[in-house]
Amino acid sequence: MAYSMRRVVKWSADPGLAARMLFVMGLLALVYLAFMAVLISSGFDTVTILIIAAIMAGFQYFFSDKIALLSVGARVVDPRQAPDLHAMVERLAALADVPKPKVAIVDTPVPNAFATGRSPRAAVVAVTTGLLDTLEPREVEAVLAHEIAHVRNRDVMVMTIASFFAVVAQLIVRMLSWSGSWSTRRDRREGGGSALLLVFFVSLAVYFVSHLLVLALSRYREFAADRGAALITGAPSQLMSALLKISGVMQRIPDRDLREVSELNAFFIIPAIKGSSLMELFSTHPSLERRLERLRELAREMEGL
Repeated sequence: MAYSMRRVVKWSADPGLAARMLFVMGLLALVYLAFMAVLISSGFDTVTILIIAAIMAGFQYFFSDKIALLSVGARVVDPRQAPDLHAMVERLAALADVPKPKVAIVDTPVPNAFATGRSPRAAVVAVTTGLLDTLEPREVEAVLAHEIAHVRNRDVMVMTIASFFAVVAQLIVRMLSWSGSWSTRRDRREGGGSALLLVFFVSLAVYFVSHLLVLALSRYREFAADRGAALITGAPSQLMSALLKISGVMQRIPDRDLREVSELNAFFIIPAIKGSSLMELFSTHPSLERRLERLRELAREMEGL
């Protein structure tokens, strides 16, 4: 298949995505600093909190890609195991002017794909066996181009870091919920119960605020990756066809299979959920209808060039 290199030259950085990534990371940093201040003022040891936060942040940064792959049972394959898939990824990466990512396959009937990695040089593009069985080769290439656009835009790294704040707050909420220590009679007598209760509700608030900010970034980055995929392949209709097929097949996948991969919904090209099970406000992705309309507009723009 012949692609025009001119398309890649004309594909400039998305200032809207860059601004949103910076804005979200800045707000999340402020929220997290406020959260740390509440923990410290509530009597938690400052040094211990900082050490734990540093360890968790480092672990999240350096091992997030491995955790993501492990969570869905993805296996990295070499060119001998998947020659056609590697050929597609290599060609698309060259057009997008990024290093060739590693290639992984997830053995699941759920048709999907995702990209992970802390940088373009450490990126992994993964597809499911369900996706390969569902789509035509040109549609698979469109999906791969979408994931490689995420790599080029570097939003995978930002999403990983942004998600970290929500994960920490959620972890503290769960620990306090399970222990129930803030509600004990001894805590109330010693005055510690009110402090722990404050930490519980602040953690809950931090989780929801962080989650909403992550959702706002996640939805916009999907539009940016859709646009990048269309520009790489020069054929928005291929991605439109792929999205429609994936969404249609998703409705027939058993709930058990969807739950097994749902941890990566924010990173998938289409979340592993059925139809209206989530309102768009709380969805990691914009609606299929909005994505298709954006792609139609882009197709009209490209036809007018």
